[in-house]
Amino acid sequence: MKPLEGIKVLEFSTMITASFAAMMMAEQGAHVIKVEPIEFGDPMRFLGSSKGGISALFANCNRGKRSLRLDIKAEEGKEIIRDLARETDVVLCTFRPGVMDSLSLGSEALRIINPRLIYAGISGFGTEGPDRNTPAYDPVIQAQAGFAAVQGQGKEGPEFVRNLTCDKVTAYTACQAVTAALYVREKTGEGQHIDLSMMDAGLFFLFPDGFMHQTLLDEDADHVPPLSEILYDLTLTKDGGVTLSAANEAQQVGLLTAIDQLHLFADERFNSLDKIVENIDEFREILKDEFLKFETDDLLARLKENDVPAAKCLDYDEVLNHPQFEANRSIDVFEHPIMGNMRRVKSPAQFEGQRSEPSSASPAHGEHTREVLEELGRSAEAIAELLEKGVTSEMET
Repeated sequence: MKPLEGIKVLEFSTMITASFAAMMMAEQGAHVIKVEPIEFGDPMRFLGSSKGGISALFANCNRGKRSLRLDIKAEEGKEIIRDLARETDVVLCTFRPGVMDSLSLGSEALRIINPRLIYAGISGFGTEGPDRNTPAYDPVIQAQAGFAAVQGQGKEGPEFVRNLTCDKVTAYTACQAVTAALYVREKTGEGQHIDLSMMDAGLFFLFPDGFMHQTLLDEDADHVPPLSEILYDLTLTKDGGVTLSAANEAQQVGLLTAIDQLHLFADERFNSLDKIVENIDEFREILKDEFLKFETDDLLARLKENDVPAAKCLDYDEVLNHPQFEANRSIDVFEHPIMGNMRRVKSPAQFEGQRSEPSSASPAHGEHTREVLEELGRSAEAIAELLEKGVTSEMET
């Protein structure tokens, strides 16, 4: 039995954050209905590599769900949502603050119908303050939560993490908050409202190491270069590059032994980890030419022999064929009914030593509309009327 089996989730979202959060819950057994706009659905469907009208990005964030195509501005559409909410455990919503309230479908309205409901409102910047209604995308949050500043340390200026990091960090945070609320509900019988902003989630994630210098406020605090200056070192070799992280004195000795430069540890500039940190740029400049004398595999073998954490920087294909992922059974290939053969990464958590098998394929836009409406007790005549009025529509074939 999967840990969230029996939990019903209603998702109102576009793009990554709530989609990814709801998918993780689906992988753990939750039954997720994704409510999509009539016209085009979630715009993520059209971003990046695609086949059959569904993008790989959408597929990677939406497997295990059913898609309901619905105009939630129409009164009949609102009534369908209210009926669904009566049977729902969790609502995930990423619309801007106040939007669902204006439709009488906000947290307060739905929790009157269902007091056990957990309503998670996810926004870019929060429900108050000057940016509450500002559109939020991952690079906007990266810029304002400090990611660009941290990535740009020691460079000419700010740099982005070229990945939807804040979107996904917020999704993980939302999952943790929702499951915590479900645990509280088990003890009290009552649901609750959760507010979560991408900006807060991003800063909370980044802060422990990224803002070390800004943590200690007294003047006598001892500030040293951040961990990123010590641990994240791309080292060029004769035929490529490796990363190595000699984080303590023993590992620094191992590093110098591996490249036949142990004599440097007798140099007063480098005879302790603190001294190496103080003179890190000079230390690296001296070692740069030494690393270039080795081929990658030879250097890695020497570093491993001396217990220095190091790895080759892999390209995409090498990552996907890594023997550790094979041992962990992390990746599989399946045939999507619309998109054809697809590679997918399984949910990382193992429960009782078992890795959850991926859920059903990501849905087509409105694929389950009729099915969901029938489960709510709508007759064939009532569904036909909703279709005729444009309150809902089915998957286009």
